Amino acid sequence: MTTSEAPNTDTPAPRRCLWLLWAVAGIAYVIDQGSKLAVVAGLEGHAPVPVLGTWLELSVQRNPGAAFGLGEATTIVFTLIAAAVAVAIVRVSRRLASTPWAISLGLLLGGALGNLTDRLFRSPGDLRGAVVDFIAVRDFSVMNLADWAISCGSVLMLLLSFRGHELGPASSSSDDPGDSGSHARHSGLNVR
Repeated sequence: MTTSEAPNTDTPAPRRCLWLLWAVAGIAYVIDQGSKLAVVAGLEGHAPVPVLGTWLELSVQRNPGAAFGLGEATTIVFTLIAAAVAVAIVRVSRRLASTPWAISLGLLLGGALGNLTDRLFRSPGDLRGAVVDFIAVRDFSVMNLADWAISCGSVLMLLLSFRGHELGPASSSSDDPGDSGSHARHSGLNVR
């Protein structure tokens, strides 16, 4: 068997990581949207529901801006940023070969898509929809589960970056992780 006919052992790990990214993103998205539907149906227009006294309450608010209610007049900018983040994660996912990075990017993607869905389909619509926030932390902010997914994914991403954990193969010269020529180049073999 020649070097070019050797089975590629790099393909399964990246494929599993890609599936993990999509699974984490899907779960984060479904939980976020389900929780928003539930709190809008059951809590909107009602008094806050204490979870941990006044430190943590469920209180529905519509937020046209960013975190902490900033930028209410520039809702469309946040819509475009969320869309750009989602596109960037999908593009980067082609190089993904790390389980921790798959989880981190999956959380970011699921959260971005959750809030993007609100921006696109909630009133007033036209890329200006208000995000449903309902987790009120006293003296801090009112957030939703998409925000928590984005926050957790970002913290994990920073930790991975500081620890030098690679997203994918360190010396990849091909966008296709399944490229058998790429595997041969990484192992120092010449297949000409």
